[in-house]
Amino acid sequence: MQVRVTLIAAARSSPLLAERFDEDRPLDEAGWYEVRLAAPALVPLGAAELRYCSPTPRSRATGTALGFAPLAQPALSDCDMGRWRGRTLMEVAAGEPVAFDSWLRDPRSAPHGGESLLRFITRVGHWLDTRPADDGVRIVAVAEPAVVRAVLVYALQAPPVTYWSIDAPPLSTVTLAGGAGRWSLRLDEGSRR
Repeated sequence: MQVRVTLIAAARSSPLLAERFDEDRPLDEAGWYEVRLAAPALVPLGAAELRYCSPTPRSRATGTALGFAPLAQPALSDCDMGRWRGRTLMEVAAGEPVAFDSWLRDPRSAPHGGESLLRFITRVGHWLDTRPADDGVRIVAVAEPAVVRAVLVYALQAPPVTYWSIDAPPLSTVTLAGGAGRWSLRLDEGSRR
């Protein structure tokens, strides 16, 4: 039995340098514009039998703008960043350099008091493994880029530090095929946009 899960990274909610940990902002003007441009290629993914999204405003808005009417999944929440929530990467690196370094180097570390990278990857991996296993089921999920990265690390059984080497730009897609514990990455032919 094999299911296909297509993940779409949510559209942007702030300029890259202004992004904050675990931010809960709605789509910005650039994000809405990007959704309109990408819609012709992404809307057909809404034919999937199951449509989900992260519970964040930008993931919900992206899914809704694409016509998916997605069901929010708490398990697809971004990593809980504890006391770093709402701060930028630069602010944390400057204010807590030792803790920041520990967080980057050790996937079990959670110096912010929230969720470790390893726990985050395990949580989203559990969500992936518990999707309905009816053969041929297609699933689409709009999620925060961090969630897409974590799902890929889990599905490919890569070392947790691989997370830092994956880029998931807004509105990028990736498809996984398989089932619990046996996922493979499927690259689509040609460019979608």
